[in-house]
Amino acid sequence: MHEDLIGIGELAARTGLSHKALRLYGDRGLLSPAHVDPRTGFRRYTPAQVERARRIALLRATGMPLALIAGVLDPGGTESVRLLDAYWRKERSVHTARREAVGYAREVLAGRNPRMYEMAERDVPEQKVLFIRRHVTAEGLLGFLGEATEAIFAHMRTTGACLSGPLFAIYHGIVSDDSDGPVEVCVPTMNTVEPVGAIGVRIEPAHREVYTELGKKHRDFATMAGVHDAVLTWIHEQGYERIGGSREVNYPNWETAEEGEHVADVVGVFTVPVPAVGS
Repeated sequence: MHEDLIGIGELAARTGLSHKALRLYGDRGLLSPAHVDPRTGFRRYTPAQVERARRIALLRATGMPLALIAGVLDPGGTESVRLLDAYWRKERSVHTARREAVGYAREVLAGRNPRMYEMAERDVPEQKVLFIRRHVTAEGLLGFLGEATEAIFAHMRTTGACLSGPLFAIYHGIVSDDSDGPVEVCVPTMNTVEPVGAIGVRIEPAHREVYTELGKKHRDFATMAGVHDAVLTWIHEQGYERIGGSREVNYPNWETAEEGEHVADVVGVFTVPVPAVGS
C-alpha cells in the first residue's frame, strides 16, 4: 500500500537534512509525513516531499523563521516569489535600522554621549484616556499593541465616543526578549465612557514632556530602544526628574506614510525639581 513511500533515512540522504530537522519540520506542520506507522512510529514520505524539504532548507538558509515558511511555500509559483521578496525587503529594512542602533550603542559603550536625535519640549494638557495594560515581551509587543487598540476602538464605537488626540503607549518597564515590562495602550477621548473588562478609564494629568520625532524608517525595535535611552539620558542631563515610563505617540498616517515621513514621537514626561530653601 505504501510501496512508493520513502523512510526518513532516505529523505535525509536525498536532502542532506538531519533526522532531527525533518522531525522538527514535521512537528511544525511544514513537512508532515504521508504515513506514520501506529505501532513503530516510523515516518514515511512521498518522493514529492523531497523537493519540499529542499525548499524549506533554502528558505531557512535566508534566515526565514519556521512560522513564516509555510505561508511562503504553499501558494507556489510567482506568489511564493513575491512573498519571499517581501520578506527580504523587510529584513533589509530591519538591518539598515539596526545599524543606527549599533552606532548609538557603540557611542555609549565608548563613554561618549551620542547626539543622534533632536530633542524638543512641549506642554500637554490634562486628558481622559481609555487604556489596556499588560505584561509583554518583545515577541508579543506588536500583537498586543494591535489587539489593545482595536479593543478600545471597538468599545468607543459602541458608546459613540470619539478620538480626541493621537493614541500612545506607555512603557512602565523594559520590553525585550528577556523582560516582560508592563505596557499600556492609551486612547484619548473627551466623551463619557465607562470602563469595561480589561479597558480602564483615567485622567492623565497635564505635564511637560521632551520628545523626538521619528520617521517610518525608524520604527524598528532595536532602534526604538536606543531612542528611548536617548530621551531618558536627556532628562537626566538637564537635572530633571522623569515621571512614569517612556512613551511612544503614534500618529494616524503610519500606514500611508512615506519612508522618512514623521509618524511617531518618543516621549519622556518630566518635572523640574524645586530647589530647597536656602540652597
